[in-house]
Amino acid sequence: MAVTKTLIKAIPSEKANKVEEWDLEMKYENDSEGDATYYVNYFKHIVFASEGDFTAAAKGTFSLADLITLCPTSPWDTAFAAQVDHVITNPIVPSVPDTDFAVPSS
Repeated sequence: MAVTKTLIKAIPSEKANKVEEWDLEMKYENDSEGDATYYVNYFKHIVFASEGDFTAAAKGTFSLADLITLCPTSPWDTAFAAQVDHVITNPIVPSVPDTDFAVPSS
């Protein structure tokens, strides 16, 4: 399972030229689009300087690595692996009704 994680959204909210809040979104992909094992999901997270998630600073001082560090990727990794397992690796097989079943007489 080749999982690709891409930060696709990082929206800063500023006060006095310092970021007070980041609205983040990461795209997870299993394998490549078009493959039978392809699966995609999106995870979102909002972090606040006021809650100690990061130190307020100018938006230009945050690197891609800094922003990724603000994402809870460990639980996202676990959730995504479970989703892939449920949807791709071990999908639920629906039951098939037997419309020809005869009710026993006794």
